Amino acid sequence: MTTMINALFWFSSLYILPFWLMMWFAPQHERTKQMMSNEWLFLAPLLLAYTIAVIPNLPSILLALSSEMPTPESVIDMFSDERVILIGWLHFLAFDLLAGRWTWERLMEAKQSIFVSMPVLFLSMMVAPLGCLVGLFITRVAITTE
Repeated sequence: MTTMINALFWFSSLYILPFWLMMWFAPQHERTKQMMSNEWLFLAPLLLAYTIAVIPNLPSILLALSSEMPTPESVIDMFSDERVILIGWLHFLAFDLLAGRWTWERLMEAKQSIFVSMPVLFLSMMVAPLGCLVGLFITRVAITTE
């Protein structure tokens, strides 16, 4: 099982890198637009890896989360299992990339330069909710000042 966990972890962690690099360094390039417009290309492999990791563990996860209101202690206990850590990691990667792509689309629509979009998208990769919030603020200001 550890081999599959390592394989899914490294595959997914490396798979997302080209998409982030394109959004950071070539946000307005036609190839970036083409790649990021195809959810099957940038998102489906992550969702497949997530599905492979979650299906065997789904009954225990659902039981743990639905039997009582989760507490910090119960979540810590769940994340002591390397399988759950992988599932959480894949969840982060997939939704960070989806949120980053959405933020990138807004930045491009607002015609933000690479000097604005790159740091916002970097934040989106590292701490997606903060990157989204900054992106929302920047694009809202840019759109309302047009």
